[in-house]
Amino acid sequence: MSKKLGFRKALETRLKKSQVAAKKKAISIFTAMSVAHVDDEELTPGEVRNIEKALPRGDIYTGQWCDNLPNGDGKYLWTDGCMYVGEWYKGKMTGKGKFSWPSGATYEGEFKSGFMDGKGTYTGCSGDTYKGSWVMNFKQGEGAHSFSSGDRYEGEWRRGLPDGQGRYQWKNGNHYMGQWRNGLMHGNGTMIWSNGNRYDGSWEDGFPRGNGNFKWPDGSLYVGIWTKDGKDQNGTYYPAGSPSENLDWDPQQVFLEDLKDAKICTGENVSILPSQKMPNWSAMAKRSEGRQRRMVDRKSKNLSYGSDITDVSTAGEGDSKVEDVVVRNPNPENSDIRQSRPQFKKIMKKQGQTISKGHKHYDLMLNLQLGIRHSVGRPGPVVSLDLRPSAFDPKEKVWTKFPPEGSKHTPPHQSCDFRWKDYCPLVFRTLRKLFNVDAADYMLSICGNDALRELSSPGKSGMFFYLTNDDRYMIKTMKKAEVKVLIRMLPAYYNHVRSFQNTLVTKFFGLHCVKLTGSSQKKVRFVIMENLFCTHYAIHRRFDLKGSSHGRSSSKPESEVDPTTTLKDLDLNYIFRLQKLWFQEFCRQVDRDCDFLEQERIMDYSLLIGFHFREVSSPCGSDVPTPTGNQDPLTEDAPRLSQASKDQFPSDRWSSVRLGTNMPARAEKTVRKSDSDSQLVGEPTGVFYDVILFFGIIDILQDYDITKKLEHAYKSMQYDPTSISAVDPKQYSKRFRDFIFKVFVEDT
Repeated sequence: MSKKLGFRKALETRLKKSQVAAKKKAISIFTAMSVAHVDDEELTPGEVRNIEKALPRGDIYTGQWCDNLPNGDGKYLWTDGCMYVGEWYKGKMTGKGKFSWPSGATYEGEFKSGFMDGKGTYTGCSGDTYKGSWVMNFKQGEGAHSFSSGDRYEGEWRRGLPDGQGRYQWKNGNHYMGQWRNGLMHGNGTMIWSNGNRYDGSWEDGFPRGNGNFKWPDGSLYVGIWTKDGKDQNGTYYPAGSPSENLDWDPQQVFLEDLKDAKICTGENVSILPSQKMPNWSAMAKRSEGRQRRMVDRKSKNLSYGSDITDVSTAGEGDSKVEDVVVRNPNPENSDIRQSRPQFKKIMKKQGQTISKGHKHYDLMLNLQLGIRHSVGRPGPVVSLDLRPSAFDPKEKVWTKFPPEGSKHTPPHQSCDFRWKDYCPLVFRTLRKLFNVDAADYMLSICGNDALRELSSPGKSGMFFYLTNDDRYMIKTMKKAEVKVLIRMLPAYYNHVRSFQNTLVTKFFGLHCVKLTGSSQKKVRFVIMENLFCTHYAIHRRFDLKGSSHGRSSSKPESEVDPTTTLKDLDLNYIFRLQKLWFQEFCRQVDRDCDFLEQERIMDYSLLIGFHFREVSSPCGSDVPTPTGNQDPLTEDAPRLSQASKDQFPSDRWSSVRLGTNMPARAEKTVRKSDSDSQLVGEPTGVFYDVILFFGIIDILQDYDITKKLEHAYKSMQYDPTSISAVDPKQYSKRFRDFIFKVFVEDT
């Protein structure tokens, strides 16, 4: 008996030693370097602990940890050599810190939600140094950039380029002081060369343009109008000491000689931005949760010492495969694990019905495509942004016949006989150039092999809307009165959009008419404009906001509201918080646009807002996936952009950020205290969501005509006059601004 007991004790001792050895092996495989093992110990909510954690794909985080996220001071080291040391808040680089690239480049300064945002200094690997203000990875505000070439710029920046007042000093001693736009000398400024020559006057796109004076050190002076091509050049040369004697001097020498070395340095490109390196903590947490569940299941099934030893010793080398099982092929038996993950397979269908053969508007679509191809493809004069008043003449229109058998200028087609009209063709051709619309891409989008899509229901006005297959352009049928309004305001509209590149008003690309021949003689007028929601992001919510309350709620019950539903003022349950500089620019531009519309006697316009929740699981309960980069990189079922889509969008998604397009912001949930129409904006709840915003001012072709005046008089007798939409343009503009500036606020 004693021999049996001794044998049993020896066996137990041997098994325990095997377990200890196996655990040591597992720890070495995991490289679980920790002050506190966050995977092995559960932290109470709100508890902060210093940890050292090995993350998936080999990244390492060391620092303060709270609620399963970096929170406080910490260091993150990526496998590619990038490193961040600094402050964190809820898993995001926020506060002061330093980001280093493998190339040796560094950024030290303020961060916000992973972006270089605030005051900071970037030192490039080639010797470039920028010290100043940043907004969402862009140099914006006041700052100084010393280039590796020896040049230096000090002044105002916007979206990473000199913009505003600034001074540029070249290595050779030349310097420019004055206004900038989009990285070029533009506006009023002074150029002083190292030899003493000096130009004072107007600039455009980096060259003298307009009125200006050129002065030599000896006192000689040239006064005149400057153009780069010399076409409209005109001026007078006054030599030193003989003011009454005029001599010829060609200003083109300044363009050909003096300015040939005045190149503006662009600086070095950042290989990858800190915001692009942000880990997907939610995906990591779900994988960790799944791994812990499987470990518990395994232990409950393993009843012998031997099986326990196998489980511990193989955990490290099998870990990645087990993760793949959970992420890529969830176990049907563990339905709770599968449902806890966002489902990526459900992809939103495109809005609208494809206009195929047999559709009642199929012939109209063919007519439209034939007309656009003819109008845009027709050779025209070289486009100049300086248009003559005659180009805006309402009589400036071109009729073209399109017989089915074809003609000298038109191809044969399978549609009915029709006539095509172009309104102010030169103006809209110039507008397309101003908006950087390539003619070939424009024709391909509208007239390519893909059919247009008709939106499911016409608007309140009874007009129809069509979308191109690539979602870039929207086509709207118009009333004759709307066409008249657009042509009347076209000169002012052109000057406005040319002066303010960040304008939020609708971008118009073409105004046309199709007239069917025969007994019907039907005319269909339509305008082609920008689609605000042309993006690779899924639009989860959209609102049409006017600032009025009467009739301004969706007719759909809440259960039927989906991402394609356009909600209205009384449905609004968010306010949007913009970063300080963006908010200031937003307010300035809304004021400019409203002033323009008020001057043109326009009312009944609205701000159309669409936004995308950056979290994988949005508060809308939508299954729509987020773009690649926000979702789990290991998920095979996640949608991927096609090559064509990748070509269309820049690799850095933030490089296309501009006012109203692709704008990161925070949406704060609001709750209305009562159902009273007097409270359009609810009370903030403190619940925030990271969103991408798209917005613009639409429906800008309704003037305050006799119909709207009668509508105002009639409804004022039945309802509160301040609650109805049909009011005087001045009152409408004030009410619209007051409301919008409550919906959009500065993020403090």
